[in-house]
Amino acid sequence: MGEATKGLLSVLQKLKGTTESVELRIVLLGLDNAGKTTLLKSLASEDINTITPTQGFNIKSVASHGMKLNVWDIGGQRKIRPFWKKYLENTDLLIYVIDSADKKRFEETGLELEELIDEENLKGVPVLIFANKQDLATASPASEIAEGLNLHTYRDRQWQIQACSAVSGEGVQDGMNWICNNIVNKKK
Repeated sequence: MGEATKGLLSVLQKLKGTTESVELRIVLLGLDNAGKTTLLKSLASEDINTITPTQGFNIKSVASHGMKLNVWDIGGQRKIRPFWKKYLENTDLLIYVIDSADKKRFEETGLELEELIDEENLKGVPVLIFANKQDLATASPASEIAEGLNLHTYRDRQWQIQACSAVSGEGVQDGMNWICNNIVNKKK
C-alpha cells in the first residue's frame, strides 16, 4: 500500500465520525493516455493494472476529506473530445490530466485546455492540473509545463498544477488537499 493510500485511509477513518459532507461535481479531462482513469482508480484505491482506453465515460463517487466527489472521467480520444462540453454544466472543479512525458502533445493538450477554460459553463471554475507520469525519466517538471500552458494568464479562477504519478500515488494526495483547502472550505 503506497503512502498516499495510507494517508487517504487515515483521513477517511477520521472522517467517519463526521456527518456533514460536501458533494462536488468534478469533471476529469485530458488527452487520451494522460492517465485519467489510473488517477481516478488510484483515488478510489482500486486496482490499476487492468485499465483500457475509456470509451465514453466512467462516473465514480470517491469519499475524501469528508467530501463526496462525483467524478466524471471522460475519454480523451480525439473523436470524443467534441462531447466534453456536454458534461460541463454545474461543474465545481475541473481536473485536467497531462502526460508530462509526452512532449510531442504539449501543444495539443494546451489548446484543448485553453478551449475548456473559455467555455461558458466553466467560467470561474477552479482547475487542478495533474502533471502526471512524473515517475518517468523523460517527464517535464510541473513548473515547465505551467509555463508552457501560460497558466499565469488565468486570472479569473483558482488554479493549481500538481506533479504526480498516478501509478505510485505520489502527489495525488497533495492535489486532493488543494481541493479540500480551496474549494470545499468555500462551499461550507
